[in-house]
Amino acid sequence: MTSRKRTSSSVTNPENPPPPPKKKTTTIASAEDFHLAPPKLGVILVISSLLCSLYLYLLCFRYNVESELKRPILINAGLSLVGFFVTLRLIPVAARYVLRRNMFGFDINKRGTPQGDVKVPESLGIVVGIVFLIVAIIFQFFNFTEDSLWLVEYNAALASICFMILLGFVDDVLDVPWRVKLLLPSFATLPLLMAYAGHTTIVIPKPLVSYVGLEILDLGRIYKLYMALLAVFCTNSINIHAGLNGLEIGQTVVIAAAILIHNVMQIGASVDTEFRQAHAFSIYLTQPLMATSLAMLAYNWYPSAVFVGDTYTVFAGMTMAVAGILGHFSETLLIFFLPQVLNFLLSLPQLAGIVKCPRHRLPKFDPATGLLTGTKDGTLVNVYLRIFGRKTEKSLCIHLLVFQALACAFCFLLRHFLAGWYK
Repeated sequence: MTSRKRTSSSVTNPENPPPPPKKKTTTIASAEDFHLAPPKLGVILVISSLLCSLYLYLLCFRYNVESELKRPILINAGLSLVGFFVTLRLIPVAARYVLRRNMFGFDINKRGTPQGDVKVPESLGIVVGIVFLIVAIIFQFFNFTEDSLWLVEYNAALASICFMILLGFVDDVLDVPWRVKLLLPSFATLPLLMAYAGHTTIVIPKPLVSYVGLEILDLGRIYKLYMALLAVFCTNSINIHAGLNGLEIGQTVVIAAAILIHNVMQIGASVDTEFRQAHAFSIYLTQPLMATSLAMLAYNWYPSAVFVGDTYTVFAGMTMAVAGILGHFSETLLIFFLPQVLNFLLSLPQLAGIVKCPRHRLPKFDPATGLLTGTKDGTLVNVYLRIFGRKTEKSLCIHLLVFQALACAFCFLLRHFLAGWYK
């Protein structure tokens, strides 16, 4: 979370000019004097090794994925790797531009320390979004033909993601009220909903078949409403589970890794061509998301050199929602989002106006010890601190990301034990 600088205008009397303003010492004098801290590539190497090694093993060695599917997946991975380095290069350039427009913030969790007075460039998620779109568009040249059945939905997915990037950046610039933020993803999903030509049926769980009397239920337009609601939840859930350096991007890359592993497992275990194509489609969107996000994480990991802004959080949530919808694993996606679901339930009294909701629902920082203390606000960050005690910001972020990874691992175990019995 950041406290954004706001400029104000006032009318002055020329006969009684105001006293000269007091000089205020700031860490950055101008955008030209700004020097971004170097990316933390060592941290990214460790995180990417932990998250990507299993996925690559399953794709290249564990499952015999046919060449017609493996080739575009590997091409997409190569383009995503290029996107990683392009994002890494563009972030310092974009940081100078946003500083020129006074788009910066101060790290509230470091208030009272020298780091708390540093102007941190904000809304750098726009870089990730743009590079992601370029990679995804270029990939069409290598995989889709003009008469491809998936091309319409692929472009509709990119249109929805692009729409969400635009709305997220508008939010960063205009500071849109949170009640309006809840509605923004509804508009961004319109291209996807209009172009969606997939099935609108759900498989009834086997224990409920005798009560419902059906094995497959066609929801029709209600299914599209469900798709829209899922996109709204995923988009906003990443946005409200935030406030720590690296947490927004960290949770995204953990979930993205789980999505990739799930997709390749489903491809390897199925013989249905359309089913395998749907999961490959999800991979085509998730690999660029993960690569560009890791590049941003190199600058956003504690202590953050840049802030991603709402542009990134809504973009990441929409991308994963689209990947889950068109990959036909929305139930699994919701379990991957278990910490976000828990955070939403904890936040519900404040979001609904039952309990007073401050602008920044952050823990309390003690500059003397450098530790965070949980407040009474209903967020997973504060509840975790109240249960397990005070922690440093970096330690707390790592704990929450481990919890995110455990939630994803729980999803895989749940699917394993319920296979054949639930569906």
